[in-house]
Amino acid sequence: MGLPRWGLVVVRGRSMQPTLRERDRLLVRYGVVPTLGQLAVVRLPDRPLAIKRVTGRETQGWWIERDNPAEGVDSWLVGAIADDDVVAVVRWRVWPPSRMGRLARQRID
Repeated sequence: MGLPRWGLVVVRGRSMQPTLRERDRLLVRYGVVPTLGQLAVVRLPDRPLAIKRVTGRETQGWWIERDNPAEGVDSWLVGAIADDDVVAVVRWRVWPPSRMGRLARQRID
């Protein structure tokens, strides 16, 4: 299996506003299991990769949601995301410098 890898992703779209903005750059870790409240890079059906918040775990997979209810697609529209479709977990915003830092995990009750 090997060690988890690191990578950079660029935010596109408005579905994670206000947490993330268009063109934010994020440091992500591939090959790790997300925890509730974290942001993850996920593969949605018939769509490009997306960044969503992990809000639950079901027998069918991970429940993911957008922070901006007026934009984007999430599990409310496509259902739970299989383990293999969780590509990476977001660890840090590295750009822009004025917003650089660790992204806080939201509390999920």
